[in-house]
Amino acid sequence: MNDIILASNKSKGKRPYFFDDAAVERVLNITMAVAQELAVTRERLDTLERLLEKKGIIYPVDIESFTPNEAQAEARQRAHATYIARILRIVQQEVEAIRQDAASNRSMEDIAEELGQS
Repeated sequence: MNDIILASNKSKGKRPYFFDDAAVERVLNITMAVAQELAVTRERLDTLERLLEKKGIIYPVDIESFTPNEAQAEARQRAHATYIARILRIVQQEVEAIRQDAASNRSMEDIAEELGQS
């Protein structure tokens, strides 16, 4: 769970925007996050497969026929959740900003009602 929280950390300062439409900007940021993650993963996977095959430890057919056990499948699911949290980080940060803005614009009546003092 900490990995998911850390994946949604944001940088200090304002985010630079390049398009007038915030939705286009959001989709571009998500797409670029996915592209970056995929490029790194493919490079590392290629390295591992080449090293393992060179040493005679494992061959491509072994990789293609592998089925994870229950614990491995659960670990993969956690990794997927962390990955998605990183990719959708910008959306989460925007939702948090909207909530903070809404919370800071509450009236005294709203605050008193929340505290059960009205």
